Amino acid sequence: MTDDKEKADILFLSDTQAPMFVERLVLRTHQNTKATTTIFAQILRVRPPVLYWLGDIVSLGFRDNKWPIIDRFLEKCRQAGTSVYAIMGNHDVMGRPRKGARNFQQRFPEHVHTGYVQKTDDIAVVMLNSNFSTLSVADLVKQQTWYEQTLADLDADPAVRVVIVTCHHAPYSNSKLVGSSKLVQQRFVPNYLKSQKGRLFITGHSHAFERYEFEGKTFLVIGGGGGLRQPLNTSLSRLPDLATEYKPMFHYLAVRREGDGLVLTSYCLKADFSGFDIGYTFTV
Repeated sequence: MTDDKEKADILFLSDTQAPMFVERLVLRTHQNTKATTTIFAQILRVRPPVLYWLGDIVSLGFRDNKWPIIDRFLEKCRQAGTSVYAIMGNHDVMGRPRKGARNFQQRFPEHVHTGYVQKTDDIAVVMLNSNFSTLSVADLVKQQTWYEQTLADLDADPAVRVVIVTCHHAPYSNSKLVGSSKLVQQRFVPNYLKSQKGRLFITGHSHAFERYEFEGKTFLVIGGGGGLRQPLNTSLSRLPDLATEYKPMFHYLAVRREGDGLVLTSYCLKADFSGFDIGYTFTV
């Protein structure tokens, strides 16, 4: 891998939470925490301008003892000049949502729990909160109104050429454990489909790499940051995943703009943890 190319990329990562005891009763472990720290080390080596972190940062956000590994990584990112923006996953607010949200906000002060947007190299990344059960009715309305107006504003902004929409819960997934989020389908997908500049919808939650195309738009699941691998539906009832041959255990995503499109590359961790391979690449 060449540093010059990757330095121009923005990176996306999701589901770095360490396995919980109850999860280990159901799913096999694969040195998951070591995988996460290896991904962190790789990101620090690459030194991207921006890292977007799509939730489930830790296993239980309200527990202070879950955060030191994240704090060390964030400090090293600051030293390397990498900006980090994040959204909350279900694990970040599990158990005690308010305490979890406070701990999260301390680490990611730019975060807005009813949605926010960041721009890098003419790419606008819209970051949404799909933990709907933790939001008040007023917050749900606020986020929806903001989201719809933001996509309209970005379409009209000549300084923005590509829009990426993100949240934690996947609108489409073949995961047997978490599946597809009907609420994300109802609340976030329609406006993305209507967005003129919207090219990509990225989520985590499902611990897999999955790629879907619906109504000419791309949906990507990148939940390979270290969480326990989830079994996928492979029956005839499965959704039409375009990446059926690419199912790495651990991975992160690099995105680079080319004109009004994007080049996407998924880097997967080698089985012996010795480095990363280019596992999957495509353009939208």
